[in-house]
Amino acid sequence: MKILLLGEYSNVHATLAEGLRMSGYDVTVASNGDFWKNYPRDIDLARKTGKLGGICLLLKVYRCLAKFRGYDVVQLINPMFLELKAERLFSIYKYLRKHNRRVFLGAYGMDYYWVSCCSCVDSPLRYSDFNIGREIRENKDAQKERQDWLGTAKERLNKMIANDCDGIVAGLYEYYACYAPLFPKKTRFIPFPITLPDVKKKAEIGDKVVMFIGINKDRSEYKGTDIMLKAAQHIAEKYPHVVELRVAESVPFAQYQEMLNGSDVILDQLYSYTPAMNALMAMSKGIVVVGGGEEENYEILGEKELRPIINVLPTYESVVEHLEWLVTHKEQIPRLKEESVEYIKRHHEYIAVAQRYIDFWNCK
Repeated sequence: MKILLLGEYSNVHATLAEGLRMSGYDVTVASNGDFWKNYPRDIDLARKTGKLGGICLLLKVYRCLAKFRGYDVVQLINPMFLELKAERLFSIYKYLRKHNRRVFLGAYGMDYYWVSCCSCVDSPLRYSDFNIGREIRENKDAQKERQDWLGTAKERLNKMIANDCDGIVAGLYEYYACYAPLFPKKTRFIPFPITLPDVKKKAEIGDKVVMFIGINKDRSEYKGTDIMLKAAQHIAEKYPHVVELRVAESVPFAQYQEMLNGSDVILDQLYSYTPAMNALMAMSKGIVVVGGGEEENYEILGEKELRPIINVLPTYESVVEHLEWLVTHKEQIPRLKEESVEYIKRHHEYIAVAQRYIDFWNCK
């Protein structure tokens, strides 16, 4: 089977490609590396700044189109699978559809169905990037995303691809909850793929609890890292002899991993029900996640025993309360570390996840 993975989010396609190759499949990853994160890819489709950057990228994509033919499977990371205007992507999608056997859409992040579903008063999610209960979030980023996706060419593109493609893969419970009611026959939940470290470290805790938080300075309020950072700073100031706080701000993936190593706790995604790629990668290293760990996450995985994620509600008070519990019950951290690694082994091991993709692609 020959596979093209087009686009990137948080190392999903690069890691999936590793798992597929381990099973003997021919895989090409073409992406921009997810901007400054700079994840690995086989064909670089990064866009340079300015209007000229868009023209250069468009010309490069046109030159690459001959390489994007003859695949058994093409999977798009998102309806906006290239750094081009949505209007440009209609024809490129149709070309991919015409010259390849099957095309699949990833429901992994920001798109029309996610924005629309979470911006409705009857959203199936109690909270998200766009709502807290029945209240719609009005922070700058949420407003911008609604303007970008609702009633625009991006909406039309998303609808066209979702209705036309062979299948839709949702990587988190939240995205499945938005897509499955509308596309029940073609939507499949498959957990994100994670590679486990070669060397297993002993689950232990030192004199200090090392807390880590990664911040995208352009999305801090939207993702809730502004609140999580304030809560962590409060706990670090209250327990200076027990807590060490590390902060990484908009750094490339390799540097991010180096800064993460040696941490005990990571704070990630305040408004999420589930751990996404950064948190899952941390869990594979035996790092305890404070963030999204709602019961819906465990239910969709079929997990009956493990509860390694410190689930917080999307409030400053909730984050402070749970961080303080961790600091004052640090003897529980080694157990949570071991459960975190076991959780990844059970549900996210990259070769097993890759096989789930193969099974889904083959059934369409």
